[in-house]
Amino acid sequence: MSEYEYRLGELFCGPGGMALGAHFAADEVPNVNVQHEWASDYDQPTVDTYIHNIPRATPNSVPVEDVRDLDISKLGDIDGFAFGFPCNDFSVVGEHRGLHGTYGPLFQYGVNVLEQKQPKWFVAENVGGLAGANGGEAFRHILLSMKDAGYVPVVHKYRFEKYGVPQARHRIIVVGIRDDLHKDGIIFEVPDPAIAEYVPETSRQAITVPEIPADAFNHEFTRQSANVRRRLELIAPGQNAFTADLPEELQLNVKGARLSQIYKRLDPSKPAYTVTGSGGGGTHVYHWSDPRALTNRERARLQTFPDWFEFKGNKESVRKQIGMAVPPRGAKVIFKALFRSLQQLSYPSIEPNLKFPGVQP
Repeated sequence: MSEYEYRLGELFCGPGGMALGAHFAADEVPNVNVQHEWASDYDQPTVDTYIHNIPRATPNSVPVEDVRDLDISKLGDIDGFAFGFPCNDFSVVGEHRGLHGTYGPLFQYGVNVLEQKQPKWFVAENVGGLAGANGGEAFRHILLSMKDAGYVPVVHKYRFEKYGVPQARHRIIVVGIRDDLHKDGIIFEVPDPAIAEYVPETSRQAITVPEIPADAFNHEFTRQSANVRRRLELIAPGQNAFTADLPEELQLNVKGARLSQIYKRLDPSKPAYTVTGSGGGGTHVYHWSDPRALTNRERARLQTFPDWFEFKGNKESVRKQIGMAVPPRGAKVIFKALFRSLQQLSYPSIEPNLKFPGVQP
């Protein structure tokens, strides 16, 4: 195996956005090869999607299992590790329970992989709200755990729309280099978004160029009720159900949270707002001119999945998979910078926008 061939392991792998981004990056950085070694997720349709689309993935290499029951010792050796641990308790939507919630402590299983497998590097992803969970102590605890496992973490809150993703998706990415490699001069630097490689893309461009074929995968249209259609017809592009001038019978009787995404129509001249996988009616992302929710293929376009990427499962499962995924184009940005760093190749970079004294160099 060459020095720059990396066997990749993943926890909380989702449908494969992170893995796809790693493969795309390897195609663009000389001498790099990425090989799927293993991955895991707890949801069967999600794993079916991963196996169907990610090279070398099989039912044996992608177990469907709750991470709390997964025997890490039986997983193969890896050179690189990726994990987008569940964000429910760190999201800006919800109770912000952080490490005290059901999902917050699950990051530890990723740290367990680092301790047992000692890959050369890792990439971890979570929502922007992670930095403020439990008054910032949750994130500091997570980073210290990564450092204690033998890694130098570099933390940055990426605004993926600045890197050519047609969506305002803001995520914290931690890239860790193993201590011995860092001492040998391998240092990850945050890629600079202000270069010609990253061309801004609007929601209209993403969805319409090229036109989506009628028989494309996951392109089923949703039947909208008469009331929803009437409501959307009165909501201008970029507006939502609370900022539009709606008659009383079409107004929403919502107490408490008045999410800006509820029945919000896309502004075709800008990147989309954040595509999510949770929530009920009113949160499905709405077309700027047609009075309807987007199809799953249109959502997948906003998440930068190629049209050949076929999601498995029923329509609601697919919507959830798309919303929970890491956009492959965003992941590719991180992995290209990482693969260049590992070869000590220079590239335009910026200072990380998140610093934690005592954790980072």
